[in-house]
Amino acid sequence: MTSYTDQTIKQCDLIIAGGAAVGLALAVALKHAAPELRINVVDTTSQSSTSTKNTQAFALSAASIRMLEQLQCWKHIKPHAQPIHSIIITDSRLNDPIKQTLLTFEGDITPNEPFANMVENKRLISALKQRAKDLHISFIEKTTVVHFHQENQHTTVTLSNKEIWQTKLLVAASGAHSTLGEKAGLKSFSHSYTQTAITCIIEHEKSHYGQAIQHFFPAGPFALLPLKGNRLAIVWNEKHHTAQYYLKADTLIFEAEIEKRIGHQFGKLSWNGERQAFPLVLSLANHCIKPRFALVGDAAHTIHPIAGQGLNLGLRDSAALAEVIIETARLGLDIGSMTALERYQSWRRFETVGMALSNDWINRLFSNDILLLRLFRDVGLGLINQMPKIKKYFIQEASGLTSNAPRLLRGLPL
Repeated sequence: MTSYTDQTIKQCDLIIAGGAAVGLALAVALKHAAPELRINVVDTTSQSSTSTKNTQAFALSAASIRMLEQLQCWKHIKPHAQPIHSIIITDSRLNDPIKQTLLTFEGDITPNEPFANMVENKRLISALKQRAKDLHISFIEKTTVVHFHQENQHTTVTLSNKEIWQTKLLVAASGAHSTLGEKAGLKSFSHSYTQTAITCIIEHEKSHYGQAIQHFFPAGPFALLPLKGNRLAIVWNEKHHTAQYYLKADTLIFEAEIEKRIGHQFGKLSWNGERQAFPLVLSLANHCIKPRFALVGDAAHTIHPIAGQGLNLGLRDSAALAEVIIETARLGLDIGSMTALERYQSWRRFETVGMALSNDWINRLFSNDILLLRLFRDVGLGLINQMPKIKKYFIQEASGLTSNAPRLLRGLPL
């Protein structure tokens, strides 16, 4: 084992590896509830920067918004957020002249509280970073965790900038391609889809009225998600080779393909030329904790984006882990102990596995053109559309306001 002199080692209570939404939310939640905690966010970007991913936007559930309200971030995001007032779902072929609506959802969770709001990633990151700055959370910028090892009372963490830290707990919030779980010896199940998600933002002539649309095409789902103003965030799932063609296609071809899928209901469309691609993977860590180490967000699980719940699952991780850490600290106990971390893992395991498998099943059911399956799913959607109680249940689940939700997600302080 490498030996260090005492002078080279710095001390803190918690290191969060990852400066995106899930890691920032965890840091803000902890510092907001316990200002005495010494927290470092190890971020590959600089604190002054927002996201360069200008094509990304997320459907934040009502529960996630309640959390952001508790963290005093939502007031800065709300002016840029677009409430989702309704959802329509079709099961169509690409060249169908009319894409028949089979299922609709609409209505608020509580008066004037929609079940979700669309928020651009850059707005979310900017608000969380500003709140972290206001709380005097320490950022170690343009840096990564390169090595760590657990000891009885702490974890020793070596950073790419050569700094060495001793911390009670290291949390990996470093995204889908994080290697920290592997370095910790945590194994995971992984399955690559045959689909790539293309994301972009388009402007249009006619109002979207806060309506989200999910077209199920044989190649994969195609989602139109309303943004503030006459804009739509597109999440377009295609087979890998087809997606690569569209990513390299010139502007006219790309716009024509979007218009073919959307139709003319929004009038004239325009696109700013930005597009991104994300190969889709289902991954689940077998265990998301070790002594003094925990995974949150995409570092612990990635799911198909068919229901738009990936970020919400990550924020639920942050809310649950923050609650466990704060309650443990207030009892004067060790926040990095397995006793504390096992509570977090057991709290989150059922929901993340359930969400991953259900999204996988829905994608398999709809991403094909098999006649018998098409008949089965279309009859099923039509039946659900005639059952208000079932529809209300689905909306409640999508809102994240479930009985076992962490306190922050129910709008309660830690």
